[in-house]
Amino acid sequence: MPNLKVKLGRLELQNPVMPASGTFGYGEEYASLIDLNKLGAIVTKGVSLAPQEGNPPPRIRETRGGMLNSIGLQNVGLEAFAQQKLPFLHRFKVPIIVNFFGFTIDEYAEVAMRLSALEGVAALEANLSCPNIKAGGIYFGVGSRSVAQITKKLVKSTNLAIIIKLSSQVSNIKEICLAAEGEGAEAVTLINSIPAMAIDLDRKRPVLGGVTGGLSGPAIKPIALKAVWEAASAVKIPIVGVGGIMDYRDALEFLVAGAMAVQVGTANFINPTTMVEIIDGIDAFLTQRGIENIREIIGSLKL
Repeated sequence: MPNLKVKLGRLELQNPVMPASGTFGYGEEYASLIDLNKLGAIVTKGVSLAPQEGNPPPRIRETRGGMLNSIGLQNVGLEAFAQQKLPFLHRFKVPIIVNFFGFTIDEYAEVAMRLSALEGVAALEANLSCPNIKAGGIYFGVGSRSVAQITKKLVKSTNLAIIIKLSSQVSNIKEICLAAEGEGAEAVTLINSIPAMAIDLDRKRPVLGGVTGGLSGPAIKPIALKAVWEAASAVKIPIVGVGGIMDYRDALEFLVAGAMAVQVGTANFINPTTMVEIIDGIDAFLTQRGIENIREIIGSLKL
């Protein structure tokens, strides 16, 4: 049986497959459908300092190549997460990665500090696709300077591994990832969903209640693959690839491009057992080709 173990900084995973934040609830929602202990890690829905109501409905729209979501980062808030959501996950043996966000750098740091005090949290994934309300609403993850500033602050705020989740909507993904690496991030996640929208032609109105949303699914896979490949040529820290992964072959493409691990998002809505099927598919693929360690294919793209 091939060795599927990978490391994200100091965090060791039994295999490289985990859910993308926001597509798996807080984990409990899928626990009756799949064996969570088979996953490489559990990544929670994004957590903020205070509860967020999110956007008005409609929040979801199918597209020809995936889906649009306009959830608006709805969540129960840090206190309710700690008391009501996290305890359920303690029964599982896989690492718990908590995705989180804020609206100022100080708020990010406070959330990170308070999450790091909670029992059972293995690592933190910072969603930088949020507007900085102290900088005119500019998104945190679009500039290398802001990414460096927030990463430095986060690393000082917690003793846990910090993973920085980034958008592809930047001029130079290499510079952004290097900025995160330079200030102590132990991994980067690429990519977040892509800003998009849909219009109801008959009503001449936006389909989504929040007007715009995030495009995910197969349509963004080529964009995500390119981002992972470019980042892998620039940084030494591990990359978590995400975007349009629907089966094990998609996942393997990301690993070949240079990702150390992958996250599965939209596919979870279509088939809740997708991640387990991907893990089994990777295992079978390696076995059939006599590959003993998954590390042999990571970053193996030939040019």
